[in-house]
Amino acid sequence: MANKLRISFYSVCLLSSVALNIYFATTPYFGKKQKPIISWTLKAAAEAEAVASTSCSGHGKAYLDGLIVNGNPICECNNCYGGSDCSVFATDCAADADSGNPLFLEPFWMQHASTSAVLLSGWHRMSYASNDKFEVSPELVNNIHKVHAIARNAITKGKYIVFGGGSTQLLGAAVYALSMNLSSPASVVAASPAYPLYKSQTDYFQNMHFEFKGDALTLNNSSDNLENVIEFVTSPNNPDGNLRRAVAQGKSVKAIYDHAYYWPHFTAIPSPANEDVMVFTISKLTGHAGSRFGWALVKDEVVYQRMKTYISLSEFSISREAQMRAQQLLEAILEGNGKEIFDFGYEKMRNRWEKLSQTIALSNHFTLQEIPNQYCNFFEKVRGPSPAYAWLKCEREEDINCNAVLKAGKIIGRNGSLFDSKDRYVRLSLLMRDDDFDFLLGRLNVLVGNEDGAKTI
Repeated sequence: MANKLRISFYSVCLLSSVALNIYFATTPYFGKKQKPIISWTLKAAAEAEAVASTSCSGHGKAYLDGLIVNGNPICECNNCYGGSDCSVFATDCAADADSGNPLFLEPFWMQHASTSAVLLSGWHRMSYASNDKFEVSPELVNNIHKVHAIARNAITKGKYIVFGGGSTQLLGAAVYALSMNLSSPASVVAASPAYPLYKSQTDYFQNMHFEFKGDALTLNNSSDNLENVIEFVTSPNNPDGNLRRAVAQGKSVKAIYDHAYYWPHFTAIPSPANEDVMVFTISKLTGHAGSRFGWALVKDEVVYQRMKTYISLSEFSISREAQMRAQQLLEAILEGNGKEIFDFGYEKMRNRWEKLSQTIALSNHFTLQEIPNQYCNFFEKVRGPSPAYAWLKCEREEDINCNAVLKAGKIIGRNGSLFDSKDRYVRLSLLMRDDDFDFLLGRLNVLVGNEDGAKTI
């Protein structure tokens, strides 16, 4: 009897041991509460954290793909700062307001480092397309619909979505798509002042299907019957920030709406855009210009297919890494009510515009473009301006080259003639880091303060 009890006891123990081993072996795969086992990600995460923690005195950053010296990452300093830790300020440096680099959103992403980070394995998406044959991420498409719905800046229902290498490639694809199978070459135009890329890109790729013909207003006034015209419409406009509609009129006129800046950071949203071809870019939505990712909302399927063909022939498909980063950034934006980035961006740009306006209001030599207060569909109230750029004008008769006047005051802008306007105008970017904006404002204060009969700053 004792032997039978002993055998039964050992049998129960053996079965219990087997059951426990099966449980612990399978729980990481099937258990709902078990945390995933972290393995290969640890080294990559530790490297990223080490680089991010590099001290650059608040005036620079170190990057994973930056220079490494003696095993240590090197700081890349903001404009006018230098030294190994970016603590040395160059007092004779010029304030550079030429570039449209959207770095004003850096602090937002530093506050959202964990939710916006992307960690990719070496085997991530090595194929041209995923196993389900998608060359574009369906989840990214869904997130684009959601972000537009929150911003209330575009109607996406019933539209085809084309991915591109930033808005630059999509603009070229749209010209290609709209100029095919026409009876005569298309005249490509843009109303002055206009973004210089429209002319330079069209001229560079000019062929038997299209050529750049200059100012849309001039062309519109020269003929009552415009044939085969493609107009670039930038709204809000680069450089002056004003909302625009197409000016060329006629049955054969097509418009490409460049809505890179049609986000609540930069402009009031009076109503959601609903044009036939609309181009957006993540560079001005999130600030990630280096990722080179954009999308177009297209109403007509034939135009959509032609744009897809253009993208496919020029680079086969859009980088999966760029899509993955864009997807994660949009996921971070969509957390909560999805409005935080727009509130943050608007407050920063509004504050910059107000400070700049206060300085220029004291000047007898300079003026800024006028942007009226307007009702915003996103904020559901009338709101003030927050443009990406200042369109500065030199008012003195002798100042025919305004950029030269600014350069004498150690300020670098972009000549008005590049925008098919007069050189009495200069575009100053307001999209830079806080360091750079503060320095620009300081240089302008000195320049205005040195005017004859200047008001007190």
